[in-house]
Amino acid sequence: MDKILAAFKKDPVLYISGILALLSSFIVRPDAEYIGYINFRVLAILLGLMLIVSACVRIGTFDYMTYCLLRKIKGQRHISILLVSMSFFLAMLLTNDVTLVTLVPFAIMVLSSFKDSRSMMYTLIFMTVATNLGSMLTPIGNPQNLYLYANYNMNLGSFFKLMLPYSAFALILIAIGVFIMCKNKESDGDSKMQKAQAPKLSRLLIYIALFILCVLAVAGYVNWIVMIAIVAVAIFILDKGAYKGADYALLLTFVFFFVLTGNIGRISEVKETLSSIVERDPVITAIVASQIISNVPAAMLLSAFTGDGASLVVGSNLGGLGTLIASMASLITYKYHAKLPQEEKGGKYIPAFTVVNIILLALLLAFHYILKIR
Repeated sequence: MDKILAAFKKDPVLYISGILALLSSFIVRPDAEYIGYINFRVLAILLGLMLIVSACVRIGTFDYMTYCLLRKIKGQRHISILLVSMSFFLAMLLTNDVTLVTLVPFAIMVLSSFKDSRSMMYTLIFMTVATNLGSMLTPIGNPQNLYLYANYNMNLGSFFKLMLPYSAFALILIAIGVFIMCKNKESDGDSKMQKAQAPKLSRLLIYIALFILCVLAVAGYVNWIVMIAIVAVAIFILDKGAYKGADYALLLTFVFFFVLTGNIGRISEVKETLSSIVERDPVITAIVASQIISNVPAAMLLSAFTGDGASLVVGSNLGGLGTLIASMASLITYKYHAKLPQEEKGGKYIPAFTVVNIILLALLLAFHYILKIR
């Protein structure tokens, strides 16, 4: 029983989605239509990106890049701004969770030398916010974007045009927040930052080429079957250990939600009721749903009840702000902060995180309605 509870706590969305998919199969009995529920293109692109990013992490690409950028910067505020900026822009390519797993431990190591736990806490909070908001600009920035991009047959140009104003405004708000909440002081001792080794150039160039191949598959210029075959074989030959870094639980969660939404879509009474609710304001509905079940499952679930993909993209991305579970990536930073010694925590993380998120969500939502009026 303890093992079951531990597994549930580790990934509750996976188990809840699995249970709901199973229950829905008693209402809509499994048949030939089930295979049509699953978007194999989305799963293949997600897996390809996961493998490439895992391989890049294993050769120290991002550790070295972070080390090169930080080693000559003095002053805590400047380092905080750089870390938050890196989080914002890297999340566009690496996804928000991978960015946080890569940068947060490095940030804690560097910032601890300043002996300012409060500023470190707010830097970590704004890094988390930055990854959630930076990732919204690209279809590959987070899983729900990739799903919605494929589900509504969007193109890269329209996606960037839709999300660019929100990303630009979010970056300004984040920069102001870091400037206000993080002090500018010199280190009280020697930096704990250790020199990182440069990644092997030949490997890095191959991984970059594979990443470009994935992007071309997202844009529709390369067949997704060809893409995943090339990536899978290349990674297996170059570094089969990279397969351990892929998030297979997320892929399985997607499968469960594909089944759930597909079944709900075949129950006419439920579909009509939920569609009428979602269509009133898809943005607000997505934001509210994200606070309860997080933005990835919210986007997948609500997509069955609205044809307004653009509003769902905006709502699910803004919905990553708010509660700690609004974006599951936010839990990554919280777990790292919770492991710090008490004297390095700098205050109560969850209340501070929630206040920052609610303020930014309110401002971005107001910005959304201003754009609608225009």
